[in-house]
Amino acid sequence: MTRAVRVAVIDSGVHRDHPHVGGIVGGIGIAENGRPRDTYIDRLGHGTAVAAAIHEKAPGAEIFCVQVFDRELAATGPALVAAIEHAISAGANIVNLSLGTTNRDHEPALAGVITRAIEAGVIVVAAGEQDGVRWLPGALPGVWPVLLDWSIPREECRVILRAGSPPVCHASGYPRTIPGVSPERNLKGLSFAVANVTGLIAAAMLIPPQRD
Repeated sequence: MTRAVRVAVIDSGVHRDHPHVGGIVGGIGIAENGRPRDTYIDRLGHGTAVAAAIHEKAPGAEIFCVQVFDRELAATGPALVAAIEHAISAGANIVNLSLGTTNRDHEPALAGVITRAIEAGVIVVAAGEQDGVRWLPGALPGVWPVLLDWSIPREECRVILRAGSPPVCHASGYPRTIPGVSPERNLKGLSFAVANVTGLIAAAMLIPPQRD
């Protein structure tokens, strides 16, 4: 029997009716002050593309959307912390953070909520340090950091194991392909490397356990 796997996608929301998206079990919006709001409709397209990349690789996974971006790809520290809290409360097995901040002022609060996620058994996948940029929360202990590698096929990722820490994952930054749109004109980058890794982790978790 296939186990249930729930992925919380913290991003710009989702277009539920998009043909590349499925498995949406609900969502919530987070205002700049961290307060919840009812709507999580995607006005930017980024969260929908992230959800599509995850759904492509793990169509059996449940996706819970947490909207922190509204009119632009920017979110406050309190909103990001609240989003992770809501992901934990929603029963997420994996939290996808195709985003990050370089503002060190947010580090203590983010470290605290990441610790709570890990204690709840949640895998947090986020953008790792790259080109000298230390992204948060991806650089924090306990997070599965993702690095961009254009040479890796979208269906794969390269995993580097570390003693006592989550692995470092290298993945392609291309999203799910759109018919008639060249990869160069489509959204791409580290955000989608994170989504590709999350999808592969979810797919692995969906494999039924083998019996002796």
